[in-house]
Amino acid sequence: MKITFSKLSGAGNDFIVIDNREQSIHFAPLQINKLCTRRTGVGADGLILLEPSTRYSFSMKYYNADGFPGSMCGNGGRCAVYFAWSIGIPATDGNAYTFEANGNRYDAWVIGSESVKLKMLAPEGFRDNLEIEGECCYAVNTGSPHALIYTSNLEHVDVTGTGRTIRHRTDYFPEGTNVNFIEITSPDSLALRTFERGVEDETLACGTGAVAAALMSYRLGKIPGNRVKIRVKSGDTLEVQFSDTMQEVFLTGPAKIVYTGSLTID
Repeated sequence: MKITFSKLSGAGNDFIVIDNREQSIHFAPLQINKLCTRRTGVGADGLILLEPSTRYSFSMKYYNADGFPGSMCGNGGRCAVYFAWSIGIPATDGNAYTFEANGNRYDAWVIGSESVKLKMLAPEGFRDNLEIEGECCYAVNTGSPHALIYTSNLEHVDVTGTGRTIRHRTDYFPEGTNVNFIEITSPDSLALRTFERGVEDETLACGTGAVAAALMSYRLGKIPGNRVKIRVKSGDTLEVQFSDTMQEVFLTGPAKIVYTGSLTID
């Protein structure tokens, strides 16, 4: 079966995105894993299927690079919206889209030629001062679970080693967790590196991780304002804006089509 796809990047998070509104495409986990494997496949942090929705512009189904369904991916959601806009899926209003993912409604706006703003879910489950593997960790769920560790020397952190160990501490995180390392770089900016579950490696960006880092830093008084710029591993910048109560949260950043192509599956 020959399938047309687009490869998109959301601040360095990369995704295979496929229009499946006719629902003719069905992947097994191993097939997704092979497609997402770098060097021998297309290579991506995950795969996104755009499917029909009875209520919204479309439904987003997200699969991690390991081939299994994932929780919400912020940069993936932004890329899905940009892809929908690029192929002419009608917007809800002007440049605004609504879509569903994992049973939740999301609102998003295409801004300019290669930027998307996405309204995120309100955070849940803040936890402080967790002593894990000798690290002082914080935790919050921003659509996906995140552990957060502050450092003053982000460049030299062992993201893969430490991240992998904490990711599998099911005594603290029964379903596993993403692990973020944060450096405060100014009163309104952070630098972030993330080990992502499902990818099982450091990624160049993480949208829900950026949201988690911004909200936790505000909550702990490490940054004073509610508009935060986050520099991610790719060198791109994401922006997180939120209300004082953190019930209204928005993630904005670059989203672009890297290339389009076709693939064949058995």
